[in-house]
Amino acid sequence: MYTLIIGNKNYSSWSLRPWIALRAAGIPFTEQKLGFFTEEFSRRVGAVSPAGLVPVLLDGEFAIWDTLAICEYLAERHPEARLWPQDVRARARARSLAAQMHSGFGAMRQALPMNVEARLPDIDVPAAAQQDIARLQALWRDTRAEFGQGGPFLFGQFSIADAFFAPVVSRFTTYGIEATGPVRDYMDAVLALPAMQEWIRDALAEATFVPEDEPYRKHR
Repeated sequence: MYTLIIGNKNYSSWSLRPWIALRAAGIPFTEQKLGFFTEEFSRRVGAVSPAGLVPVLLDGEFAIWDTLAICEYLAERHPEARLWPQDVRARARARSLAAQMHSGFGAMRQALPMNVEARLPDIDVPAAAQQDIARLQALWRDTRAEFGQGGPFLFGQFSIADAFFAPVVSRFTTYGIEATGPVRDYMDAVLALPAMQEWIRDALAEATFVPEDEPYRKHR
């Protein structure tokens, strides 16, 4: 059975992606959560990942430590889960979107860190982050219009692309980002996923110590 090493569910957007992919696909795994800002985190993650970051997927003693690499590994090991769309063009588009989210939208990430427990609708969102938000919402609308037949997700059925955008849906909820029409419908579909509901419940149940100088604290 796989082991997925993750950080705090309240904050770890990177951990959410492979976790929700595994859970939504029904692939068995053991979760090992390590609290940020602890000695255990550095020691345990450093022992299995040269990056020293979460998430890390362990398949026996074999470690995969990049979020996109983890999801690709799972898709190859479990083709029956259909974690990528079956149509070749839809699959290429889904990979493009996941890669774009993996490396892009830095202004939005910095201005709106994931914080599941909080509701902060009145913060000042910088112009660069607002541009990222507009681009993300346009991607969702356009993808749903072109590929979204057959279900409520970007490519109809849940895929790795949706796993990569799940933390964005959480961020938009925390910071009260306006969403209407297809964007609102898509967010509601992600939030209604049993796996997403489980993650949210666990995040709300966490008791997390955050040092005074950490950027997370200003958004609590």
